Amino acid sequence: MMTVQAVTREQAARRATVASVVGTTIEWYDFFLYGTAAALVFPQLFFPGQSAFAGVLAAFGTQFVGFVARPVGAAIFGHYGDRIGRKTTLMVTLFLMAFGTVLIGFLPTFQAIGVAAPILLTLLRIIQGIGVGGEWGGSVLLSMEWGHQQRRGFSASWPQIGVPLGLVLSTGVVRITSGITGTEGFASFGWRIPFIISILLIGVGLFVRMRVIESPEFEAIRKSNKVIRNPLIEVIKRQPKEILLSALVRMSEQAPFYLFITFVITYAVKHLQLNSNSILDDTLIAAALGLVSVPLFGRLSDRFGRRRVYGVGIVLTALFAFPYFALLDTREPFIVGVAIVVSLILHDIQYGPQAALIAESFDADIRYTGAGLGYQLASVVAGGPAPLIAAALLAQYGNSTAIALYIIACCAVAMLALIFLPKAGHRFPATAATKTEATV
Repeated sequence: MMTVQAVTREQAARRATVASVVGTTIEWYDFFLYGTAAALVFPQLFFPGQSAFAGVLAAFGTQFVGFVARPVGAAIFGHYGDRIGRKTTLMVTLFLMAFGTVLIGFLPTFQAIGVAAPILLTLLRIIQGIGVGGEWGGSVLLSMEWGHQQRRGFSASWPQIGVPLGLVLSTGVVRITSGITGTEGFASFGWRIPFIISILLIGVGLFVRMRVIESPEFEAIRKSNKVIRNPLIEVIKRQPKEILLSALVRMSEQAPFYLFITFVITYAVKHLQLNSNSILDDTLIAAALGLVSVPLFGRLSDRFGRRRVYGVGIVLTALFAFPYFALLDTREPFIVGVAIVVSLILHDIQYGPQAALIAESFDADIRYTGAGLGYQLASVVAGGPAPLIAAALLAQYGNSTAIALYIIACCAVAMLALIFLPKAGHRFPATAATKTEATV
């Protein structure tokens, strides 16, 4: 029998934050795992018989399908998140993501079942995309809506560290597995292990999320009978500008990020002939630093303003585009490591305040749908196409100049979107911030 007890707002906020971080970590572990495998082994396992370039494009193309599915997940789970609550919806997204990931680990390769293998891989990638698409909005809102009114940037940044944590876990597990099995063993069977052990993570995630209390702002909406019947249609009618600009403002963060963590493996290993394990180690260090830098920049956005901190990140990312590839092209392990670490710190300057920046743009009754949809649409215009575009530019020109210009163009678009994104000032009811107790 469940014990009924009163908990303070601070205790409930801590539970919400922990649950958000744990859940997003698991989700991003699963999602990033595919990107690493797509760069290392999927071209030969699921797309054999093609040129090396065609195999890489096919693997990244399947990865892109997962990005396209993310707005679909945001629309589906945003609908239920704004109607039945953040907590219940997040339980479903966590299970869905783990389901797709574990099945990839058991998937037969092209050699075993032919063309059915890449088709099934694509379907499972779609499931992954739908799961992670519905996850972000709920995790961020659960943490932010429980947080203090004056520290929403800091509160919303905690679920964001699920990205570096997921990256650390996925890269670390791949690195350890490949080290144990060797290059041939990893390509043969070792790649499956990181996918299959995802089943262990879901148990932890579900246990933590079962102890969470529903967001006070959603409870206030539900008690006042102001729940929107169709949040997707309502947010498109009421705040279409915010949806579009939320997607575009991520161009400077999302597109470069997937170049920095996914395409860099292909660029370094295939083009520069560097050791893949060395690149994975550098990524691991950079991601670990994100555990500090993401909440740090979220906190700085509370003090200096979301737009100011985010704008600094955009400018620095643009300025680093050419130096980034120049450092990689030295082929010196230490200098290459510096390039990878700096690139992800510049990403974190934007990623820390980004959750609050986007979520604060939407009204509470349609926030899960609106923020999730805007955030995940960036996957289609930025994150998903980025490795494909970079691979095509590298094949066309044989150097990184065009890729650096692409990064700068993404930053220019993001800066314009940031300028025109409406300022938030009335999105959060005072009643939510004054609630002091909750019951579980």
